[in-house]
Amino acid sequence: MTALQPGPFDIAVMAAAPTVLTVRVVGDLDYETSDELVDTVTEELARSGPGGAPWQDLRLDFAQLTWVDSMGLSALLMIRRRTGAAGVTLHLDNRPEFLDRMLDVTNTYDHLTEEVREQDEDVSEAGAN
Repeated sequence: MTALQPGPFDIAVMAAAPTVLTVRVVGDLDYETSDELVDTVTEELARSGPGGAPWQDLRLDFAQLTWVDSMGLSALLMIRRRTGAAGVTLHLDNRPEFLDRMLDVTNTYDHLTEEVREQDEDVSEAGAN
């Protein structure tokens, strides 16, 4: 039996607007690649947008996503935690059917994409003290 080889994985980061950060995810989001996505997003959220304005929106573009497993879902939940703490709204764009199904089955879509609330920002401030 032949072991499955992971497909190519890539992340492209771009500022879509002065306060909108877009991260395009290409390939499989799984055990092997999840940390790279979380680390990249975390680093980018720590930087200001063009012109020095803070990010207001993070758009994850999944148009070229080929697979997601439970570690990929875990990465998305961690990213949601980080965006909430930073006061940034997370958007999941161009979701393939298999990602929608996972989000539906795990009942996480609404949590991942809810508007940033004052409660999220309060948690961030409390953690800073």
